[in-house]
Amino acid sequence: MTTVADQSVTRAANRRPGALALGLSRGVLELKQFARTRAYLVFTLLFPVVIVLIFGAAFHGSAGGGVSLSQYFVTGMIASGFLATGFQNLAIQIPIERSRGVLKRLVGTPMPRSAYFIGKIVMVLVISAISTAVLLAMAVAFYDLPLPSSPTKWLTFGWVSLLGVTACTLLGIAYSSLARSGRAAPSMTTPVALVLQIISGVFIVFTALPGWMQQVAALFPLKWMTQGLRSVFLPDSFAQREVAHSWELGRVALVLGVWCVAGLILCLLTFRWTDED
Repeated sequence: MTTVADQSVTRAANRRPGALALGLSRGVLELKQFARTRAYLVFTLLFPVVIVLIFGAAFHGSAGGGVSLSQYFVTGMIASGFLATGFQNLAIQIPIERSRGVLKRLVGTPMPRSAYFIGKIVMVLVISAISTAVLLAMAVAFYDLPLPSSPTKWLTFGWVSLLGVTACTLLGIAYSSLARSGRAAPSMTTPVALVLQIISGVFIVFTALPGWMQQVAALFPLKWMTQGLRSVFLPDSFAQREVAHSWELGRVALVLGVWCVAGLILCLLTFRWTDED
């Protein structure tokens, strides 16, 4: 009996936490580090709020169809928040960790490599949810943005957000391999994110942009994220003011799904644990 009990204790002691449990623990650690890093906190969470407040104060016109410019901007900034949290944040944060040797040290531990990515995903999901909640609360309070009144629209909000966050996260991880050092990451990432926001209908009504710019934006996920979110929060009549005179939700799902697959493939092919890889 004693031998059996001792063996059970030994097996329990030798049993290591799985990748999911370790990943969730890393997610908590990532969130604590994020909250303690003022630059990440300001630019990821507060920047979208500040931009909406500035645009809301500066522009009082109408985007058409009974929609104010402020309401139009808010839907775009929610999508922009996904871009900032998933793409921009990871594309800057990971090269810094790589340059400091953090990734190399993690590879040398018994922790499964997948736990590192699970931790990043947990961080992105939580921060995206907080950012969205803050923007929606502000939009409802100050700009009379109506919340969806039907389960169908909430469902659309769910899948557009999930696909958008997933695409941005995977592309951020893949893009992080382009920076040869942590110092180079911000200068390589921030302009890309800014240009995408300008041409994707975040700061400017999309149909007011030149045709060639609309076509370029249609190649990237942010344009489709903003369009999908407009279908949730803006009146159905506003769909007539879109380029195709409809929300094109089927195409939104297709493009975002393709970018999720492409981002995953790029991650598998390009991710580097050290600067020397």
